[in-house]
Amino acid sequence: MSDPVLTVRGLRKHFATGGGLSRAAAVTVRAVDGIGFEVRAGEAFGVVGESGCGKSTAGRAILRLIEPDAGEIVYRGQDVRAASGAALRALRRRLQIVFQDPYSSLNPRRSIGRALAEPIEVHGLAASAQEVRARVASLLDEVGLPADAAERYPHEFSGGQRQRIGIARALSVEPELIVADEPVSALDVSIQAQVLELMRRLQAQRGLSFVFIAHDLGVVRYFCQRVAVMYLGRIVEMGTAAELFGDPLHPYTRMLRDADARSRAARAHAAHRGRDAVPRQSAIRLPFPPALPACDAGLPRALSRGDEGGRAHGRLPPAWPGRGLTALQRPIQSATASRASAERCSPAFVRRHSTSSAEHAHSSRRRKSTSAS
Repeated sequence: MSDPVLTVRGLRKHFATGGGLSRAAAVTVRAVDGIGFEVRAGEAFGVVGESGCGKSTAGRAILRLIEPDAGEIVYRGQDVRAASGAALRALRRRLQIVFQDPYSSLNPRRSIGRALAEPIEVHGLAASAQEVRARVASLLDEVGLPADAAERYPHEFSGGQRQRIGIARALSVEPELIVADEPVSALDVSIQAQVLELMRRLQAQRGLSFVFIAHDLGVVRYFCQRVAVMYLGRIVEMGTAAELFGDPLHPYTRMLRDADARSRAARAHAAHRGRDAVPRQSAIRLPFPPALPACDAGLPRALSRGDEGGRAHGRLPPAWPGRGLTALQRPIQSATASRASAERCSPAFVRRHSTSSAEHAHSSRRRKSTSAS
């Protein structure tokens, strides 16, 4: 197993809101609350979760685009948080980002050629203006754009073309790791496939590592080798893409998988098997029925699936009372209630109940119509 390119331990970023002239009580938002993971050379490591879970904040904190409150960020043995001046500039060359919105990330008053040339000049990667122009033309060709695109401006391109420009800008300083912050979420499905294919080709040709942030499980399944699932600022499960999507152990991961349009077969199997009864209230405020009794007692920690699936920092939680198993180590099991009560809590039951109610109302109308005639 190769040594990690990037190691993150105990990363934390909180934001204070409220107070001031509004006199509202100050509230601390725990956007990122002590996460940890490793990214290996040439690997695409996915960070997936719903909107607001803290995944984009984590990506920006890793690059110090926003300063983290606590934690370790180590790139090739170098402490990223402690770097400053020339050392930080050298690190920024090796660690780059592709933003979610391909339009707002580009200066509308600057030509594409200038946008690509500036980082090359800042880092002294070309000896002359002619070499800068040659590098810009090579970058445009590498991402599938014509050389004359250098003379045009961002508003003259489509969304997919702008994202290719964003990728070219990240590549302009020859990075080793790229944080891709939902790079295809703003694009049409067909364009998403083209951009993902481009990124995979660049990963193979340049040996790039990715921290790939997304909420679309299908995209993450396609692009990433290992995946961390975030919820409310914490990593709740980590493993290979095959493990997470084939046999998720955490109830939130299961919900994400079952909500994915590509998981209809898995949902049908789960509905046929039936769901176990679980309480709706939990310490981690899961907005769906499959919360576990242990969630009432405290916050679960991330699951470690071993060396093949990555290692979560921190120990696994103690065994749940009366269960004889540790948190997240087995699929959801029933504690006390019957399967019938579980089905009453499940989305499948809600759908069946709604359908039955509609059918009952329709039958009633037919009976009334028959009686009247």
